[in-house]
Amino acid sequence: MHVDLITLYLLAIGTLLASCGMTLWERRTHPGRSRELQILAAGYATLAIGCAVAPLRHDLPGAAGSALSNLIIVSGYLLILHGVASLSNRQYRAGSIGMLVLLALAWAVGGTRWQETMWSYVSAFPIAVACGMTSRELLRCDGMKGMQSRHIAAIVSGAHAFFYAARAFVLPGLVALYGQGMLLVVGKITIYEGVLYSVVLPMTLLRLVRDEAHGQLLKESQTDYLTGLGNRRWFFEEGARVIRGEVSRPVSLLAFDLDQFKAINDRYGHETGDEVLKSFGDVARGVLGRDAILARIGGEEFAALLPRHDSVRSKEVGEAIVRRFADAVSHRKNGVEIRGTVSIGLAQSTSETLTLADLLAAADQALYSAKSLGGNRVELAQPAARLGSRDDDDEVASRRRSTV
Repeated sequence: MHVDLITLYLLAIGTLLASCGMTLWERRTHPGRSRELQILAAGYATLAIGCAVAPLRHDLPGAAGSALSNLIIVSGYLLILHGVASLSNRQYRAGSIGMLVLLALAWAVGGTRWQETMWSYVSAFPIAVACGMTSRELLRCDGMKGMQSRHIAAIVSGAHAFFYAARAFVLPGLVALYGQGMLLVVGKITIYEGVLYSVVLPMTLLRLVRDEAHGQLLKESQTDYLTGLGNRRWFFEEGARVIRGEVSRPVSLLAFDLDQFKAINDRYGHETGDEVLKSFGDVARGVLGRDAILARIGGEEFAALLPRHDSVRSKEVGEAIVRRFADAVSHRKNGVEIRGTVSIGLAQSTSETLTLADLLAAADQALYSAKSLGGNRVELAQPAARLGSRDDDDEVASRRRSTV
């Protein structure tokens, strides 16, 4: 089936306008990315305008039509680059303006005499650069790592950049070998490839924004709003995964309870109590590092699972948290420094502690021992008490449910 260039241009314009409309509609669902989606939609619309001007370029005098169409199309690609870069709070305004100025100067100097060379070969180079930089920005999106759509979008943009780079540097050699008919063939291939680009890239970028929004919702559902640590649900999900993966290696659990926390709340108010909780979260996170599964599991109670930590090493970590938290001034109320202390129960996995609940129950019993000895200390669970009785476990479970 024969398809002329005008039909292909209309197809490209239609897909670009459809992508623009869908991207603008998506702004309603993702207001947090409204600005970025608006920039991307503007890029698709600008590309559509450039494609609409391209078939009419010979109706304007000299090289004005070709130059105008090329500048509009390149502006569209630069807007897409800017939209993608904005996802990571980066921008290319100065570089984009500089590229457009250089391209306009190139058309002004060589356009009239070398119009076909500029249109067929040179005009492809800035498109290749803009798409290559877009692909690079997608790969640099640190906040979107692990999202498959990010890699697909990077591949699509990179392949588009490679195609236009080949048009700029390889096509002249092919035309020299096979004649001017090669330009018409490559022109049709360019539009076909452009239609695919105008469909796949916008759809993939929309999927990327949706995946990001889903990831943020999932993170919020697993995060304690006050301290920024994991919440109870996240702790048990991640902790169970770690326990299963560390069967042959030691795993320790630290159960934390802030001493006299109710008295601080009653005397200084809940706002001060919140500051104490956040202070402890900062201290614990700073001591434990990224490998620990640290969470606030209820009220003033926290827990940390330490993979590949034996009881000796874990006790050193717990004592460091006790010292640093006791030394940290959590809050100042009416000129009075309020200092917090913490009691810690430590339990290490054994062949008998088969589940995270067993380990937490053992650490909780050690925590009660630390409390009974005056607090502000670390106590290690005794081997005979690590599983405890069913009544003890029921008491622990009841207490923890009441704090959520």
